[in-house]
Amino acid sequence: MSLRFLSAQRSTESSAAASGALGRRALTVAALAVAASLSVPAAAQDPAKKQIVIGATAGSNYDQLQSGIVPQLQKKGYTVKLVEFNDYVQPNLALADGSLDANFFQHEVYFNQFKNNRKLDLTALTQGPIAPMGIYSKKRKTLADLKDGDRVSLPNDATNLARALVLLQQAGLVTVKEGVDPMRISELDLASNPRKIKLLPLDAAHLPRSLDDAEFAIINGNFAISSGLKLTEAVVLEKTPDHYLNIVAVKTRDKDTQWAKDLAAAYRTPEYKAVLDAKFAGYAKPAFLR
Repeated sequence: MSLRFLSAQRSTESSAAASGALGRRALTVAALAVAASLSVPAAAQDPAKKQIVIGATAGSNYDQLQSGIVPQLQKKGYTVKLVEFNDYVQPNLALADGSLDANFFQHEVYFNQFKNNRKLDLTALTQGPIAPMGIYSKKRKTLADLKDGDRVSLPNDATNLARALVLLQQAGLVTVKEGVDPMRISELDLASNPRKIKLLPLDAAHLPRSLDDAEFAIINGNFAISSGLKLTEAVVLEKTPDHYLNIVAVKTRDKDTQWAKDLAAAYRTPEYKAVLDAKFAGYAKPAFLR
């Protein structure tokens, strides 16, 4: 299997199951081949470890690593391999089983729920930027054009579904029952839906394609960008709270290793901030990058 350093081919795997699959580029391979193909296994705990394997979802998360993080690690003598994913399940499973050393694709709320549900011994290393979730449409120019009964597609995983419903409430389209944890809202927690919009939960990676059918789609920023949409094309962009910023995740046993410290430090450098300012304008950022 051909995994690239900075310029290597992106790992791919066909997306056939509901849980998703590894990658989407040049080759179709089994997920276990990621670990088997590495000259130094990700699971090996060498104190002088200089090869790091990082997974990210397609689009801006992968691109941030490629242009902003990998060059800094290379300057410190690391060889970095990036693996691209097209879903929100496999990156954490690959991290837990040793196929990856780290991943960068998820916010803290999703991460905590996933690792607790799956009983994975993973730790958030540092925060990073995220492309804001947005409401997009090919059929309506603004929310003022919304008609009663319009269809709105949105993510079907619990944490991003809640996030999307909060965005709809902020836009004045629905109201949520009082006292409900905003990070756990579901369709059952709606107090009112005066425009009788029809909610269509879908796998997050499929939401851009739903724009051909639904009047509106609420799309995670990375999947919007990887599909060719621009943040400026959104009808509405969320004001992203800190708990929805991306995090870098590692196995808990690795959090104090030198390579993990160097990885975390790369996110706090002027060089990384310069890349963000030049190539990722409009992204929500942690305080240390604003």
